[in-house]
Amino acid sequence: MPEHEHKYCPRCNAYFECKVGSILLCQCAKISLDENEHDYMKDQFDDCLCIKCMKELKAEFKKTVKYF
Repeated sequence: MPEHEHKYCPRCNAYFECKVGSILLCQCAKISLDENEHDYMKDQFDDCLCIKCMKELKAEFKKTVKYF
């Protein structure tokens, strides 16, 4: 099983541990993103974000994008 990766959030520079080898234990498993929210983040950042930034960007997306 792969080791956990030590990363810094590209948005806020916070340290976190990416647990891609144990995805259900990873911080990203604690937030639900629909495809549009995921694409919104992916368009801005090339790497994993910390949970705090994912939550903030999800809220930002909901405020700025209107669903038709």
